[in-house]
Amino acid sequence: MDSSRVPTRPAIQALPDVRGVVSAARATGEFRVTRTSAAAARAIAGLGNVDAIRPTRTSGTHAARGHAPPRSRSESANRIANIVLASAALVVLTPVFVVIAIIVKVTSPGPILYTQTRVGIDRRSRRALALYDRRARDVGGLVFTIYKFRSMYIDAERLSGEVWATKNDPRVTPVGRFLRKSRIDELPQLWNVLKGDMNIVGPRPERPGIVVRLREDISDYSLRHRAKPGITGLAQISAAYDASVDDVRVKVRYDLEYLGRQGMVEDVRIMLKTLPVMLFKRGGW
Repeated sequence: MDSSRVPTRPAIQALPDVRGVVSAARATGEFRVTRTSAAAARAIAGLGNVDAIRPTRTSGTHAARGHAPPRSRSESANRIANIVLASAALVVLTPVFVVIAIIVKVTSPGPILYTQTRVGIDRRSRRALALYDRRARDVGGLVFTIYKFRSMYIDAERLSGEVWATKNDPRVTPVGRFLRKSRIDELPQLWNVLKGDMNIVGPRPERPGIVVRLREDISDYSLRHRAKPGITGLAQISAAYDASVDDVRVKVRYDLEYLGRQGMVEDVRIMLKTLPVMLFKRGGW
């Protein structure tokens, strides 16, 4: 599930609402904010460092008892496979990138690419790694910068703030609508794969503020962060756009199903099924 497709800078207007989310989370004991509350609010909005946010308890931790742990796999082999595939894809798709960049720039004002803060893997579930992870006590997981082709008008979030993407989103440009439906706007995330932020296959990453809200509504949501996020995944080839929290719950079930059987064979199967989704513009990110 993707929420929005514009640079994070305009989202500053939404900070009052985000602070409300922080206050609500504090009231429920979901996490506490350290001295710099303004910095924490900016972090949750995807505009700052999340080191100022520290959890006291995680609702998803208790829900984990009802689910099988993720299927083990070789991290080294998986990393090598992702690097090889992402590098090859970037080389082959370079001409496509050039054409898309020209079209995006000519058809609407604004940058060709945009960046946005997303929540990635939560290594606290792996205690041996958590001991050496300076973010071992952060909320949600490791944050990183995601890359996409711009598909929305500039300042599209100025009034709406952080909201979910919809199938017929009025904030999307005509070219952006095609990029979204064909999933081409996600291709720059191959660079995220090379950087090690993402895998080609895995649960889709979300924005920090939305993760906070979904963690409150869906007890199992945090379990998605036991693996690196992906450009595509089982939920993306199996479900449509999110229209409600119930739709998100469906995708969470698909994500947990993937974690239970993850491996190279499963990844190849999902990658192959992603092609029809892109060509025939079905499914949902």
